[in-house]
Amino acid sequence: MTDPGQDTAEQEQQPARPAERHSTGPGTAGARAARATGLIVTLVLGGLSALPPLSMDMYLPALPEVTGALHSPAATVQLTLTACLLGMALGQLVVGPMSDKWGRRRPLLAGMAVYVVATAACALAPNAGLLIGFRLVQGLAGAAGIVIARAVVRDLYDGVAMARFFSTLMLISGVAPVVAPLIGGQILRLTDWRGVFVVLTAVGLLLTLAVWRFLHETLPPERRQAGGLGATLRTMGALLSDRVFTGYMLAGGFAFAALFAYISASPFVVQDIYGASPQTFSLLFGVNSIGLVLVGQINGKLLVGRVSLDKALAVGLVVIALAAAALLLMASGVFGKAGLAPIAGGLFVLMSAMGLAMPNTNAQALMRSRDAAGSASALLGTSTFLLGALASPLVGIAGEGTAVPMAVVQLVCALAAAACFLGLCRPWQKRD
Repeated sequence: MTDPGQDTAEQEQQPARPAERHSTGPGTAGARAARATGLIVTLVLGGLSALPPLSMDMYLPALPEVTGALHSPAATVQLTLTACLLGMALGQLVVGPMSDKWGRRRPLLAGMAVYVVATAACALAPNAGLLIGFRLVQGLAGAAGIVIARAVVRDLYDGVAMARFFSTLMLISGVAPVVAPLIGGQILRLTDWRGVFVVLTAVGLLLTLAVWRFLHETLPPERRQAGGLGATLRTMGALLSDRVFTGYMLAGGFAFAALFAYISASPFVVQDIYGASPQTFSLLFGVNSIGLVLVGQINGKLLVGRVSLDKALAVGLVVIALAAAALLLMASGVFGKAGLAPIAGGLFVLMSAMGLAMPNTNAQALMRSRDAAGSASALLGTSTFLLGALASPLVGIAGEGTAVPMAVVQLVCALAAAACFLGLCRPWQKRD
């Protein structure tokens, strides 16, 4: 384990270990072939990173329509989001070790092929139960893009180059939630909710063809892992036994759960309670996503190296909790009947603050696991998606006529994130 209290800039300047130099050296045929395609590989990996938010967020404006078309309550339809998120969580634990053992291309192409079939099945689902099942398979298959895109970057790049490439991928995946609801809203102007899945099927098919044509194998046979399930479980157990790593993992997971409570509830809150159109909802969602991206870029470009990650994280968690508390007061009528504008303002502040909380929890956790970054990344991703999936159905418990459940879930999750940060990470202590 390494000391997460070290300055981030100093860690980025550390030279690569010999094994890392070998793994990314110019002698790797797959690395040479992938680098030769340059921009195309960047776009393919960016597309794989953007696929999960596209799969989730293009569908959001259609949620109220789905409840009527399939004659199901809002809480049941929200399970279609939960199922997709749960699939993405569990799929990462499966596909990550597979790609270390069998290489990157085969698991990725298999995952993308299943994604295309499952997404097409979603477009044809006759009832909510089957739609939930197809969305689960869609999430399981889509997890291949999340895990393997990061692994390919690690195969191809090292040091500063790797950090810059990850920044590019983060920017692309941050833009995806901005445009996805806008695209979804425009699709609904032309067709019904099934058309959203038809478009996602086409996107998945194009990405599959791009992977097959342009993304060469980047993990040669001599570098593949021979260990089985037992070795993977032992590594993950060692990580979870680290109190500080677990603290950051849970803090980031609960912060994401507050975010996902917004994602799953906001279509009903904004459209059904406050009477906004799908296009207005898409616009507001896009503005909120822009806030998250901008704050995230401020964190990465201006704060890192000047302000400790723990301080930036603490500010983010405090702002999230305050915004959630304000939303709860407004939704419960403490200040009288609140209109759409103040609710939208509170959601904007809450979502923007995620740009401070989520990147810094991930960075601090990964600093604790330099020699097991793949397993640590899988645990971070899985816990984040699982907690988000648990938060989704809770926001619909009290029905569709009030925003109070959404605000309560957000506040509880924000306070839980702060408790994990303070109680487990203990940022005031010097760490080993």
